Amino acid sequence: MAVMHSAPQTPPAARLDERLQPEQGATRMEAPPSAGRNPRSDSLRDRAARGTLINGAFTVSIGILGLLKGFILARFLSRADYGIWGILVISLGTLLWLKQVGIGDKYVQQDELDQELAFQKAFTLELAFTTVCVLLVMAIIPVLAVGYNLPQLIAPGLVIALSLLVSVLQAPLWVYYRRMQFGRQRALAAVDPVVGFIVSVALAAAGAGYWAFVGGLAAGVCAASAVAIWRSPFKLRLRYEPGTLRSYSAFSGPLFVAGVASFVGVWAAVIAAKLDLGVAAVGVITLAATITAFTDRVDEFVTGALYPAICAVKDRTGLMYESLVKSNRLALMWAVPFGVAITIFGADLIRFGIGERWRSALTVLQVYGITAAINHIGFNWTAYFRARGKTRPIAVANLAATAVFLAAGIPLLLVMGLPGFALGIALQTVAAVGLRAFYLQKMFPGFDFLRHAARSFLPTAPAAAAVLMMRGLEPRSRTLGLALTELVVYVVVTAVATWYLDSGLLREAAGYMRRPRGMSA
Repeated sequence: MAVMHSAPQTPPAARLDERLQPEQGATRMEAPPSAGRNPRSDSLRDRAARGTLINGAFTVSIGILGLLKGFILARFLSRADYGIWGILVISLGTLLWLKQVGIGDKYVQQDELDQELAFQKAFTLELAFTTVCVLLVMAIIPVLAVGYNLPQLIAPGLVIALSLLVSVLQAPLWVYYRRMQFGRQRALAAVDPVVGFIVSVALAAAGAGYWAFVGGLAAGVCAASAVAIWRSPFKLRLRYEPGTLRSYSAFSGPLFVAGVASFVGVWAAVIAAKLDLGVAAVGVITLAATITAFTDRVDEFVTGALYPAICAVKDRTGLMYESLVKSNRLALMWAVPFGVAITIFGADLIRFGIGERWRSALTVLQVYGITAAINHIGFNWTAYFRARGKTRPIAVANLAATAVFLAAGIPLLLVMGLPGFALGIALQTVAAVGLRAFYLQKMFPGFDFLRHAARSFLPTAPAAAAVLMMRGLEPRSRTLGLALTELVVYVVVTAVATWYLDSGLLREAAGYMRRPRGMSA
């Protein structure tokens, strides 16, 4: 459940020259950015743009796989099973936000000559901090079991904690990010969701209940970690030097505060929903978040592909501004239509898809859909502030959004139930996006956030209007055929409107796909 859309820990990069080289050309000893020729912004632009597009298509495919898993498991599992998993993933999974203290992000900015040593020091800090988080999780599990009166939380909770520790072994994937070898990194990263999907569906079909989620998660993490170790460019060793922790703390402190804010907001929502409405209500919230989280895949692939390039040109405001606007326009071409479609077709999804027992999820699902679309306006703003080492605005935005949810969302949930919770999420999104606009306009004075937002929704407006007009002419008895016809009309009208308004940008994006010979993605 994404009560607060916190920034993911983005992968590392290194100096510009080395990032433009294939893996075989990289050496352990590297010169800092100041040594050597000037950055080639055009080559970097091509590499980042193609990386965004190629990895975007790849990650969208993985996102669809996760979406299908959510639908399939919803068909096999009860709302109570979903609720048990929701409590686990929300209560324990949000501890990951505490772990996102920017170790990888800070590693991006380092200019050490010995890159293997730099990686090993970052890996050591990551392992140490994750170990602390795992110990915290193991201490909290019994408290959760007693507080929720659900002793069945203990065993799967321990499995999740151990999986979190094992996931640290995937740190070698950072090196592929650092070299901007996105194809190789994505192929290795895909092991986790693919294995997780297969195991989860098999367990669900076998009647394993919420263990289908837990078993899939553990299997995916273990498989991906094993592959990452096998393909690691550097040896995994524990290395620490005096001053390393201090150099990371100034950068990571605000990110830790941001994680704590998100953690508090999510836990407050889960506890209030469980105590006031029961575990089934947590299942409803979890399902809505699972479906709409598909749009968050935009954050993963666009920010992941752009971040190394942003760090390389962090002192060139013009290039940073161009990348912000174009990456947002490309991502919103499908993030907004998807979110709006969830809102418009939510009732059909329940009736003809996951089943009527999820009818109580409709309002939450519809609100999550539209807020997910809105939340992706300027979605990767944190990457630009992290690239310049300005992480304080990220903490301020998370703290403010969480405060809005605690002050309005929790009371609304207690008074109005799930519709009140949905309204609280909407208010929180407005606060988060408002602060995002404020900080972006401070960094880029020429950025018109409202105009950018309006343009993002413009291609979807005629499609939504067409569907609503069709519904006004339809008979009262709604069929699957009518719903699919409307969906096809929605997709076609959106595609035509997008091409009419943004054909120039789409042609430019297609041009980047024509890869120069010898350049590896």
